[in-house]
This record gives sequence, structure tokens and C-alpha cells, in this order.
Amino acid sequence: MIELEDAVMEIIVNAGQSRSLCFEALHAARTGNIDEARLLLNEADGYARRAHQMQTQLIGQDAGDAQDHLMNSLLAREFSEELIHLYQR
Repeated sequence: MIELEDAVMEIIVNAGQSRSLCFEALHAARTGNIDEARLLLNEADGYARRAHQMQTQLIGQDAGDAQDHLMNSLLAREFSEELIHLYQR
């Protein structure tokens, strides 16, 4: 079984990477590169999935900080999707 500290760090790293990619996608969309933006969001999804999978292994344990990072990355993903739709118009 994975150590709590290692699991929490994995969530933070993957969620943070997902969040960063979402904001890269926004920048790409802002400059008119919608295809690149969508590719970046797809890559962000992979990191968010890895973070979420690790988070599910921690249910019942104190992983509040890691949970916060995960939730922020998921929100950034949704927000990015909406803004990309606006830029696309």
C-alpha cells in the first residue's frame, strides 16, 4: 500500500500539472489556436484522472490539502472549457 505522504504528493503534483495545462489551453485559445487548446485540455484530463484515482485510495484519511488541489484543477478544467467555447465564437 502506498504511504499517505506519497499519495498526497502524487495528487498535488498531478492536480497542479492539470491546472497548469488548463491555463496553457486558455492562452492558446486566446491567441486563436483552438486545436492546441483542446489538445492541452485532453492532456490536463489525464493528469486530473491520475490525481482522482489516487484520491479515491485515500478516502477516509486526512487528505484535505490534496483534495483542495484536486478540486482546483477540476474547476480550472471546467472553467477553461467554457472560456474556450467563448473564444471559439
